[in-house]
Amino acid sequence: MAEHRRDGLSPVRLCVIEGDGIGHEVVPAALAVLSSTGFPIEVVHADAGWDCFLERGMALPPEKLELARQCDAILFGAVSSPSHKVVGYSSPIVELRRQLDLYANLRPSHSWPIPTSRPGIDLLIVRENTEDLYVRRERSDGHTAVAERVITRQGSERVARVACQWATRRRRRLTIVHKANVLPETCGLFRQVALDVAAEHPDLEVEEMLVDTMALRLVTTPERFDVIVTTNLFGDILSDEAAGLVGGLGVAPSANVGAHALFEPVHGSAPDIAGKGIANPVAAILAAGMLLDYLGQVALGDRVRAAVGQVLASGPHTPDLGGTGTTKQVTEAVQSQIGAVH
Repeated sequence: MAEHRRDGLSPVRLCVIEGDGIGHEVVPAALAVLSSTGFPIEVVHADAGWDCFLERGMALPPEKLELARQCDAILFGAVSSPSHKVVGYSSPIVELRRQLDLYANLRPSHSWPIPTSRPGIDLLIVRENTEDLYVRRERSDGHTAVAERVITRQGSERVARVACQWATRRRRRLTIVHKANVLPETCGLFRQVALDVAAEHPDLEVEEMLVDTMALRLVTTPERFDVIVTTNLFGDILSDEAAGLVGGLGVAPSANVGAHALFEPVHGSAPDIAGKGIANPVAAILAAGMLLDYLGQVALGDRVRAAVGQVLASGPHTPDLGGTGTTKQVTEAVQSQIGAVH
């Protein structure tokens, strides 16, 4: 993830989209932690999501998209999306990825000191973020439904370059995941382009793996993986699987980077617990840590991650991690630890 540096004379302008449900709880928690680091940020709020669609007929109003484009980065919460087709509705996060050309999705999975986390895991899934089945080209006559899968040389090459850059910074191991034995044109193109890009980095240890084998190996031997690069749909599924190994979606952050940058917790809007004050803010807080990295403030990002580690080790924990703590209590504990690790 390339750093975005400012001149240091003015605060970073951050577009904040809370979205729906627990987004209204975890994003303010992340902002509170950002404030505790002392890094100057000008917050600009924007509406998007299902509630916005119900109110205005648009899930991502054009002026909010333009506002996001004009800011230095975006902090995104969560949105509710219907599981059936709703005329006029389009997922705002998918639209933001497409409109802002956020072509690489970064999903780290790191072991935490909690009972539900397996030890020894430190991996990064780099997921192509703008094409594949997510181009949303579907048609149906009521009897047969068809979806077009789009894989391009450009899309494959640029996400492979991001993955190689990260592998070079980390432990120099890259795993290319595909299903070229069944999808020789689409996955075959992704596979070959990724291998060609990886060949430009002779210092990397490179392997390729079929996605079904990868799903198995993630469960049986996740400790062996460093950087994994794959297509949009496969990355979407595998990254949630990886999150399940280290404590669940409540501790899973992500970054969407490319021509711009957007940071978000991986979880959804969780309408069943929204408004109860028990949502786990850790994923959003860790996403804020990734934001600090992007802004060239890696030391502050490390402070946020260290503070989260201390709170996960000692508590309080929200109910998804087996505790009785509230969103506010966890947030305040992280803020306190940031002061302690200053």
